[in-house]
Amino acid sequence: MQYRLYHPADFEQLYAIEEACFDGVLRFDRRYMKQLTERASSVTWTAEWTAEEGSRLAGFVIVEWTRMQRGIVAYIQTIEVDPTFRRRSVARELLRLAEGSARQAHATYIWLHVDETNVAAIALYRGCGYKRHGNHPRYYQNSHGAEIYAKPLGKV
Repeated sequence: MQYRLYHPADFEQLYAIEEACFDGVLRFDRRYMKQLTERASSVTWTAEWTAEEGSRLAGFVIVEWTRMQRGIVAYIQTIEVDPTFRRRSVARELLRLAEGSARQAHATYIWLHVDETNVAAIALYRGCGYKRHGNHPRYYQNSHGAEIYAKPLGKV
């Protein structure tokens, strides 16, 4: 697996992963997803799998940062792995890269929302040092709640 920064030519493959990971009501629309990847205050990392017959994206993460009164805070907009590439530590590495980019942007804190029923994702975040900081009932359009996880970031 090769990890690299997103290129605009990756968009169709990136969005195909979005479609594989989320049902229609939970899915970001194409326009919004494109905006997320193009923001100056964000970085998108990709995981690319290469074989003899070619390469394809296996996953991606989009991290964005915002200046707050206390400093810069990063937010994981989304982290997604194609179902055929799950359970191979792809999400763990993408998360590590997102954290590194947030640190380079001088963020002191990183946070995210996760569906309260997504046991695998919650285990990943906890295993990577994220702590639960609350929840939003009925946050998602399918009426599931979201748990909020966050982690302080050390210096670069």
